Amino acid sequence: MSSWASGYVADIGYTHGFYRELTPALLGFISLARGRRSPLQAGPLTYCELGCGQGFSTNLLAAANPDIEFFATDFNPSHIAGAQAFAATAGTRNVHFFDQSFAEFVDEPSLPDCDIISLHGIYSWVTAEHRADIVRFIRRRLRPGGLVYISYNTQPGWSAAAPMRHLMSLHARTQAGPTVGRLDAVLGFTDRVLATNPGFLRANPAVRDRFDRIKAQNRAYLAHEYLNDAWTLFYHAEVAAELGEAKLDFIGSAALLEHIDAINLSPEQLRVLAEISEPTLRETVRDFMVNQQFRRDVFARGSVGLFAQEAREIWLEQRVALSTPRQDVQLTVTGSAGQATLQPETYLPVLDALAEGPRTLRQLLEDATIARLGWPRLQQAVLVLVGGGHLQPARDEAGEAARSERTTPFNEAVLQRARFADQLQFLASPVTGGGIMVDRIAQLFLLGTRSGQADPPGFAWDILSQQGQRLVQDGKSLESSEENLAALRFRFGMFTERQLPVLKQLGIA
Repeated sequence: MSSWASGYVADIGYTHGFYRELTPALLGFISLARGRRSPLQAGPLTYCELGCGQGFSTNLLAAANPDIEFFATDFNPSHIAGAQAFAATAGTRNVHFFDQSFAEFVDEPSLPDCDIISLHGIYSWVTAEHRADIVRFIRRRLRPGGLVYISYNTQPGWSAAAPMRHLMSLHARTQAGPTVGRLDAVLGFTDRVLATNPGFLRANPAVRDRFDRIKAQNRAYLAHEYLNDAWTLFYHAEVAAELGEAKLDFIGSAALLEHIDAINLSPEQLRVLAEISEPTLRETVRDFMVNQQFRRDVFARGSVGLFAQEAREIWLEQRVALSTPRQDVQLTVTGSAGQATLQPETYLPVLDALAEGPRTLRQLLEDATIARLGWPRLQQAVLVLVGGGHLQPARDEAGEAARSERTTPFNEAVLQRARFADQLQFLASPVTGGGIMVDRIAQLFLLGTRSGQADPPGFAWDILSQQGQRLVQDGKSLESSEENLAALRFRFGMFTERQLPVLKQLGIA
């Protein structure tokens, strides 16, 4: 463990993920959904990510939002070197990376005060000293009216599995060598302990299934989640109190479906919550009711409410875009209370209209069928579909051409990376200002099409076969070239029919 790492795993890089909750347009939408004003309504913005990891999210967001200046830091210089190199390849000029600690970064002379500060997967995984540095950073660098997105592990949802995580971390400290090797030893050891049917497992039988899922997860993610020296579980009230030192107030969850009480809480639970007027207590009690284990929270420094008519006007100008192929959208939604069926008469007209392309809510209301739904039902439908990931809040159409000039080279850099590795899973949309998941196979189809290949499936197979890779179908690896090509041609047909039209509407293809 390097001395500068402060107990954080540093010898294995973090995943190259994109985290939707960091998207400026989504954070603005969350504020709107809670009836609050957001800095996105004010003009040019400065965005800062603390603990940016590989920097892929920051790079993508910078490319998709060239009118926003992005700053990001991560303690790991390997992460930052890679992020800077990718920004240079993509020609993204509005992003600035640093390998400074939080305590150092607060005094960085080139860093302006910020409108949005985000930290995903950081707060539970650093020491109390570093958390204090984060709070000081926010207090000094966040402008009044600014937003903070923060995620963290939560009680009581972790209460059953926390002892297992402690066992894994403790065993890792007895092992020497690189983290990956220690992780394999930890997983094997924990498996053997659980196989003895200990009393802990008998009292917490769900831990067995959880551990089996853990074994199948990405090794880099597991190392950072389970082997860090620092690992703290919080109640919401504790995080709210710490961030209160930076003058922050809780706005709401970035997981929008958590705003929908009907799919998360029983009538009895709603009655109990209705009796609680203190916001922090109410939110903490709610966590007990849903057994929350991970929170994605949005806070504001000086939260300003919107007048009802003012909020409606902003809602009417809110643009949304379909990000799931229309035929793949299921009229069900799942919350803590179980699965609920969405009303076809409400959701189908909205989905059908958006299948034609991005629309503002005002434009949606020009459809007579949608207008008959009434404003509350339309508003709720959009909120649920955004929460379910089928719709994305979109930026104004006026700046789309300028954004496309930056997302095009960024996406080209991602597609070129797909020639060599299955590492980057998202492309940037100039429509939403965020990322859209596109797997490696689909990326190779896009790359082949863009480069004028007559046979994109054959192009993809040439790349995969040269790297000794095979497709898996029904749990079995396809061995012959004929089988792999047939599977790729089938996937290309599905891609062309379903995913490609959506990517075109999102300005990606």
